[in-house]
Amino acid sequence: MKTEIRSEKLPIKLWLDDIEEGALEQARHLANLPFSHKHIAVMPDAHLGYGMPIGGVMATHGVIIPNAVGVDIGCGMCALQTSLSNISTDQLKAIMSGIRRLVPLGFRHHDTKQKRELMPKPPAGLSLTDLPIVHQEYEHARTQLGTLGGGNHFIEIQKGSDGHIWIMIHSGSRNLGFKVANFYNRVASQLNAQGGSNIPVNWQLAYLPLDLPEGRQYLAEMEYCVTFALANRTFMMERIKDIFQLVSGTVKFGTFINIAHNYAALENHYHQNVMVHRKGATRALPGEYGIIPGSQGTPSYIVQGKGNEESFHSCSHGAGRRMGRKQAQRQLDLEDERKILNDQGIIHALRSRRDLDEAAGAYKEIDKVIDNQLDLVEVVVSLRPLAVIKG
Repeated sequence: MKTEIRSEKLPIKLWLDDIEEGALEQARHLANLPFSHKHIAVMPDAHLGYGMPIGGVMATHGVIIPNAVGVDIGCGMCALQTSLSNISTDQLKAIMSGIRRLVPLGFRHHDTKQKRELMPKPPAGLSLTDLPIVHQEYEHARTQLGTLGGGNHFIEIQKGSDGHIWIMIHSGSRNLGFKVANFYNRVASQLNAQGGSNIPVNWQLAYLPLDLPEGRQYLAEMEYCVTFALANRTFMMERIKDIFQLVSGTVKFGTFINIAHNYAALENHYHQNVMVHRKGATRALPGEYGIIPGSQGTPSYIVQGKGNEESFHSCSHGAGRRMGRKQAQRQLDLEDERKILNDQGIIHALRSRRDLDEAAGAYKEIDKVIDNQLDLVEVVVSLRPLAVIKG
């Protein structure tokens, strides 16, 4: 931990010393909520979000906050080690071409619905009709299963410090999570207004009591979205494995590593059962494998958690933005950013000025982010990018 702020109702523990003022103000809001537990943890990749900073971790008593989970519920990372030790440029290009053919990118969906058996089952004891927004969006979600999405989502082929070629995917719950998040944030806002909540509306932290049907229903729909996001990443990974086999011959694959970084879960911390919200933060239990990606021009890391209670057993979910999307498109130089990638021989996705929002220069230095959390995780494998597809 870098520093601790004690000027609010609860302490704010920060694993960075260069947090932007807007994100710090949001952390102060969290620390003054009447139901927050023990302290607020802010990871080293933190930056401004809606209501809660991305890279924030908060535990609460008896309530759940949709904006403290975010709109891309269950968004996360998966990674897979291959048996390959080398891969040629021609093979990389063939694999990238195959991925673009089989995995819809950006706003694109599949033309046909995927099989129902590939879709997640509702939480135990519930049916689809108990999940009104999921039920409403279910058929549409079948066309989104196995699609990457846009923004900072990516598929990357990497060379590991362990000598192996790796596959990494960053994606979420697509439109399903977006619809669930927005619906229940509206419900929370209405309930708080009716109940005379004294939490300022402009904090964007409307909450749902877990002893009310609306709170329990959001929790169930959120859990479905987390499992859908995992199913989405798994589907894409299976397609990519098939492409590797076609291009490179017989390839064996290691253990599938998956971790979500936008969700809430009931956990026990400081001897109390609390709802832990991780918004752009990764769980890091003792010995648990996690993934901390860099940018498309910097390394990513496979890590193992140390179970640090001060962070509620959490770590960063990536490098974190140092520029907003529009700011990056205005201020970064396209040729300079392309040269950074070209000089490393990376097959990249930086083609025009509009792509600068995902340039390496738009992100914090990943090595510093890792150094700031060595009390939270241990680096197991570093992964150098070879080829990148962006949503």
